[in-house]
Amino acid sequence: MRGWWQDLTDLVLPAECGGCGRPRTVLCPECRTALSGAVPRRVRPVPEPPGLPTVHAAARYADEVRAVLLAHKERGALALTAPLGMALAGAVRAGLTSDQASDSRPVLLVPVPSARGAVRARGHDPARRIALAAAGELRRGGVPARVVAVLRQRRAVADQAGLNSRQRLDNLAGALAVASAGAGLLTAGPVVLVDDLMTTGASLTEAARAVRAATAAVAACGRTDVTAGYSGAEGPETYTRRATAVYAAAPRERTEERRTGSMDEAVDRRHGVPGMAGPRRAGDKVCAAVVAASPDSFEINRNWL
Repeated sequence: MRGWWQDLTDLVLPAECGGCGRPRTVLCPECRTALSGAVPRRVRPVPEPPGLPTVHAAARYADEVRAVLLAHKERGALALTAPLGMALAGAVRAGLTSDQASDSRPVLLVPVPSARGAVRARGHDPARRIALAAAGELRRGGVPARVVAVLRQRRAVADQAGLNSRQRLDNLAGALAVASAGAGLLTAGPVVLVDDLMTTGASLTEAARAVRAATAAVAACGRTDVTAGYSGAEGPETYTRRATAVYAAAPRERTEERRTGSMDEAVDRRHGVPGMAGPRRAGDKVCAAVVAASPDSFEINRNWL
C-alpha cells in the first residue's frame, strides 16, 4: 500500500525538478526561467512547409526545456502542466495580432491531437492538457480563452521519428479532420493552434489545413454543422449532417475539461482543398503557438517578418 501511494504521489507531485532533477521541487527557479523567462519569439523551421501559419514559441527545445516536456509527456509528471501552460499562454499572447487581441470574443485554443494509441499508452493527451492550463492562465490575465478540441486523426500515420521534413509532410497529409459539429465552433473567435513542440512544422501545417478547410466550408454554405469528409471536390452542402459529438479522450481528462469549459468536435483533408496549401496567405486568421521549438527555428535572420 505504501509503494502504491508513493507511485501516485510521484505522478502528481514529482520528487525532483522536471528539468534538472533537483530534489523536492516540481520545477526549480532556473528551469522555470529557461521555460518561460524569455520573450516568446516567432519561429520558422527550415525548410518552412507551405501553409504553415505564423508560429510563436516560448523556449528552445534543448537541455532543461526538453527534459521538462519529456517528463510531462512520457513520464506523466502532471504537476508540470501548470508551468507548461503558463509558457504556452505567453506564446499565444505574443502571436495575437492587434485585431485578434482587441476581439471581444474568446481566443480559441485548438490543440493538435495525439494518436489515440499514444493517448491510451500515456494515460493523457499532453497538448490538450497543456492547452487547458494555458486557457486558464489567459483568462486569469484578462484574455478570454477556451479550448476547442475539434481536431481528430482520421487515419493512422507512421511514427514520425526518423522522418525528414518532406517525409513528415507526406506522412501527415490528409491525416487530420475537424470533427462533426466542430466547424461551427471555430467561428466563435480567433483560432490559435497549440502544441507542446514544433520541430519541422508538419503537424501544425496539417492542422492548419484541416481548420482552414472546415471554416471555408462553413463560410461557403452558411451552416455550422459541416461534418468530416469535405475535400473540395464537391459542394460543402453535400457533407452537412446533424451535429454529433464524439470524443474518445483519456478518462482522466474529462472532469478537468468540464471545469475549464473546453469544447469538442469538427472537418477535412490535405491536397484536395484549393488554396489551403502554398505560401502563407495575407490575412490568414489562423496562427499557432507552442511551448518549445527546435533551436535553429529561432535564428534571427529568418524572423525579420
